[in-house]
Order: sequence, then C-alpha cells, then structure tokens
Amino acid sequence: MVKIRLRRMGAKKAPFYRIVVADSRSPRDGRFIEEIGTYDPLSETNSLSVDLERAKYWISNGAQPTDTVRALLKKAEA
Repeated sequence: MVKIRLRRMGAKKAPFYRIVVADSRSPRDGRFIEEIGTYDPLSETNSLSVDLERAKYWISNGAQPTDTVRALLKKAEA
C-alpha cells in the first residue's frame, strides 16, 4: 500500500518534515517515491507548502494519507 506521510529531517529537538509518498513497508525516513511538500512546525507561521495537484493525483490512485498529513492537506487547501 502507498501512503502519504511525514519524513522527519532536521536536528535533534528541531524537527523539519517533508511530505512524501512512500510504500507503507519502507522505514519512516527511508526510501520514498516522491516528495510533494514540506512542513516546519517550529517556524512562527508553521510554514507549510504542498503541491496539492500531486497530492490529489496520488490520492486518486489509491494512496492513503496518514491522519497528520490529512489534517495538513486540509489546512493547505483553506
């Protein structure tokens, strides 16, 4: 199964996430198919950038977003 999920980057206690499309069997920070966005929870504006076209494409092809990514996608659309 293909999932849309967060990939943790950044230093210790300073997380930065990339929103990626990956096989559900691959490790959290391991191999992925495509990067479709970024999320920085520590910036003052909680900066979020997502390629909504690609997200919709992957969802239409059966990819399942995680709960967190689903909430971020809703936030990006608004």
